[in-house]
Amino acid sequence: MKVLAIAGSNSDASMNRQLVAYASSLFENAEVEVVDLNPFEMPIYKHERELAGGVPQEAKNFAAKIDGANLLLVSLPEHNGTYSTAFKNVFDWVSRIKDRTVFNQVPMLLMSTSPGGRGGAGVLEAASKRFPSHGGNIVETFSLPFFNDNFDKAAQKISNEEKDSELKDKIKKIAAIETILEK
Repeated sequence: MKVLAIAGSNSDASMNRQLVAYASSLFENAEVEVVDLNPFEMPIYKHERELAGGVPQEAKNFAAKIDGANLLLVSLPEHNGTYSTAFKNVFDWVSRIKDRTVFNQVPMLLMSTSPGGRGGAGVLEAASKRFPSHGGNIVETFSLPFFNDNFDKAAQKISNEEKDSELKDKIKKIAAIETILEK
């Protein structure tokens, strides 16, 4: 199984990148790639830009990574109740590739974390509503509130036993589905 782990942030210290990297480490016998959004930085989407130059190669490269995966782990930071500008721009450009949906029906574990008690609930709600219209096959969602209290940065893992167990249970469920699909 090939797992593509995407942190929807361009921050070098992204807590969502730490969460998605930890979640991806929980898959046994999987090929995992954690994607950094920075190499996919493109001009802000503008219709006139698309008409003048087409879809940037970075968007096509990002789409190819999605297409090569059996499972997507997507962890989104919440910026004013929705996705970060960095993620939204990649999302917008990939959506402009002819004859495809953004996520191409690849099964997805959608996650978020934040330093606050809502754990990115706003972005999870926004993405859960929007992604299915763009080929998002959301199998499970996971939220980690109070990141700084519930994630051990030195060990790079969730320190809250209840939340860690919840994530592991969801990953077991997804891994079992993927194993069945591979047969």
